[in-house]
Amino acid sequence: MAHTDSTARPNSPFPDPRIMQILVAALIAVLVFLQYLLWIAEDGVRQTHALQIAVQAQQEDNEALAERNSALAAEVEDLKRGLMAIEERARSDMGMIRKDETFYRLLEQPPEATPTPSSPPAADKPSAKRRH
Repeated sequence: MAHTDSTARPNSPFPDPRIMQILVAALIAVLVFLQYLLWIAEDGVRQTHALQIAVQAQQEDNEALAERNSALAAEVEDLKRGLMAIEERARSDMGMIRKDETFYRLLEQPPEATPTPSSPPAADKPSAKRRH
């Protein structure tokens, strides 16, 4: 029977175990580097998630502005075509009235000023130096 070395692998493509260790270390280093790029780097998962949130917020803003723009476009068309819209706008914005109308303005009375206990009435104050 032939003497066989216990450390040698007869069917292994890498006869030296140091080559296998270097290869495994290199693969682990590549794996760690790829994980760093995926999770921590600037173009990683965190940045992608933050950009998705920003895009969603911008889309919501765009929808609100599109609704506002369509309402303004409808108002412009109404102002171009109809006198009722112009009259309504003049009444609400400028306070205009027709010749056959009477305008009543109701004013609220200001609340009565009551003297506060911290300030004495003006009559009780001593007068400034009198000149003779």
